[in-house]
Amino acid sequence: MNPKYPIFIISKGRSKRCLTARELLLMNVDFTLVVEPQEYDEYRSNYPNSKIITTPFSELGEGSIPVRNYVWELAANLGVKRYWILDDNIEGFHRLNRNEKYKVADGTIFRCCEDFIDRYENIPMAGMNYYSFCKKTDAVPAFYLNTRIYSCILIETKMPHRWRGRFNEDTDLSIRFLKDGYCTILFNAFLCGKVTTMRMSGGNTQDLYEKTNNRLEFAQSLADQHPDCVKIVWKFNRWHHQVDYSKFKRNALIRNCDTDKGINEYNMILTNTK
Repeated sequence: MNPKYPIFIISKGRSKRCLTARELLLMNVDFTLVVEPQEYDEYRSNYPNSKIITTPFSELGEGSIPVRNYVWELAANLGVKRYWILDDNIEGFHRLNRNEKYKVADGTIFRCCEDFIDRYENIPMAGMNYYSFCKKTDAVPAFYLNTRIYSCILIETKMPHRWRGRFNEDTDLSIRFLKDGYCTILFNAFLCGKVTTMRMSGGNTQDLYEKTNNRLEFAQSLADQHPDCVKIVWKFNRWHHQVDYSKFKRNALIRNCDTDKGINEYNMILTNTK
């Protein structure tokens, strides 16, 4: 089973190591790879069986914001209700079940997320949690309600907001939706194995992060955008932003129809593979 909404991967400087594209190709999941025009030939030579499109701009030095908004407009013009936007450094997708994490072999987990979100009228933003954030020893629910969504994101196209700023753009967008009274869903049942920021070359590493050595600037940018729920804290030997999501605990899910038909495993089975 494959996703019903289109998947876009935004990538830069990783034509030889676009991990997300590699994984989706192995899973036989369709996607569109969005790159800047000067890198088109390099990506095409490494991912010849992929759908690759180029942005109408290049080397703006504004991080991922321009391409994220470009993809949003592409999806809106397709007339789809939602679209996926994925970072290019995801090295696997997993199902968390009974405190074990299993790597998946096809796109069924995307469809599971989509069908769940479509049950509700007020979830404009959802996504999969990071593999590293769900430990086998922890008791975690199937999803977290009303929190930030990172890197593997399902967005409703009709929403009026767009990406903005230079840092923490995913947290900022999540907070703006929550302030509007909507809900967000962060799935723990389905996980993405994202490589830690700045551990890989390419992406925003050279354009943005290496040019900004002050971690305080990262944190301060989000606090300036949302002073009512974000504060700056010092932990793990560096500055961080800390968001108070308790302000949004009253944001309640609204069902759009009676779709409770019992347990559906979507024909997912556990099998040994090499």
